[in-house]
Amino acid sequence: MSADPTIFLSAGEASGDQHGAELARALKRRLPQARIAGLGGSEMEAAGVELLAGLDRLAILGFAEVVRHLPDMLALRKQVRSFFEREGVDLFVPIDYPGFNLPLARWAHGRGVPVVYYIAPQVWAWHESRAAQLSAAADEVCVVLPFEEEFLRRYGAEVRFVGHPLLDRIGSGSVPEDPAVESGVGAASGEPVLGLFPGSREQEVRRMLPAFLDAAERLAAEVPGLRVRVARSRDLPLSLFARCPEGSVGSPEQVAAEATAAITKSGTITLQLALSDVPMVVGYRVNRWTAALARRLLQIPHIALVNLVAEREVVPERIQERMTGTELAAAILPHFDPQSPERSEMRRGLALVRSRLGEPGAANRVAESCIRLLSGSEAGDE
Repeated sequence: MSADPTIFLSAGEASGDQHGAELARALKRRLPQARIAGLGGSEMEAAGVELLAGLDRLAILGFAEVVRHLPDMLALRKQVRSFFEREGVDLFVPIDYPGFNLPLARWAHGRGVPVVYYIAPQVWAWHESRAAQLSAAADEVCVVLPFEEEFLRRYGAEVRFVGHPLLDRIGSGSVPEDPAVESGVGAASGEPVLGLFPGSREQEVRRMLPAFLDAAERLAAEVPGLRVRVARSRDLPLSLFARCPEGSVGSPEQVAAEATAAITKSGTITLQLALSDVPMVVGYRVNRWTAALARRLLQIPHIALVNLVAEREVVPERIQERMTGTELAAAILPHFDPQSPERSEMRRGLALVRSRLGEPGAANRVAESCIRLLSGSEAGDE
C-alpha cells in the first residue's frame, strides 16, 4: 500500500455527511498522509475531506425531483469520473445514496478501483435485483442494520455488520454545536419538550414543517408549559425555519437530548431518537407522483427504520394524506404523560431497537476494511 493513497468518499445527504466525517477521521488516524477527497457537506469538510461538491447539489428528494435534476447529476458524475482518472484514486467509499453512488461504484470497480460500500442501499425495500448489482460492484459492503448482513449474503456480497455509527455520536460529546442557533432550555428543567425533526433536505423541510408546527400548536393547548424545539441540519438555511417559535431552533443532537417526545420524518433520525430513548411519531409526505410510484415498488411493511429493526410497529407512522397536524398531535399526545401505558410500551420497543444496533466503533471497523483492501490491491498490482 502506498504511504499516501488517495481515497474518495461520496455522501449525498446530512446523515451520510456525518458518517463520512467520522470515517475520514478514523482513516486519518491510521493513514495520516492519505489524501481524502469526495462529495459531502460541512462535517466532512471539517474532518479534512477535499470536497468536489457540497450537499446543495446532492440532497434531492423523490423520483420526480431526481428527473428534474438529472442533467446536473450527470454532469457531477462526469466530474467525479474525471477526478478518478486524473488523480489516480486508490479506493472508493460510497456512503448510501444509491441513485448516484451505485452506478459510480460499478464504474470504479470495473476499472480496478477497490470499493467499500458503507451503509448499504436499502435494496431490501425496493428492488431485490439491485442486491446482485451491489454485490458485483463492491469488494465489501459494510452494513449498519443487523438484518442486512444475511440478506445481502444471499446475493453473493462480501458483507460485514459494523454496528450503527450513531452509537459513536450519542452521548460521545463529539457532535459539533451549531453556532448559528441558540441552545434551548433542556428537558432537565422539568418542562415538557416537543422535538420536531422535519428533515435534512430543503424539500423535506418545506413539506414536513408546516404540518409539524400545526401539530405543535394543537399540543400546546393540551400539554401545560409545553416548549417546542425544532431540529435544523447545519447545511440548511435559517430562512427555512422563519415560522418557528423564537429561540426554538437547534441542532438535531441538541433537540434529541432535550425532547420529552418527538414528531419526526422517517430515516436515520428515528434511530437517533431511539438511542436517546425519545418516544416519537413518524410523519412523511412526498410529491404525489413519487408516492404513487413508491406504493408500487415498496416491498416492506413499514417505512420507519425503528420499526424495521424491531420487526414490528414500535412507533406510529402517518404517511401522505394522514400526515396532518391533527393526526400527528393525537398520536404523540399520550407520550407526554410519564405514566401512560403508550409511553411505557414504546420505550420497551425502543430498548429492543437499541439492543439490535451492535456496538460502538463502526467508523473504525470500516477504516480497517478500507486499509485491508488498499493493502490487497497493492499486493495484487505487484
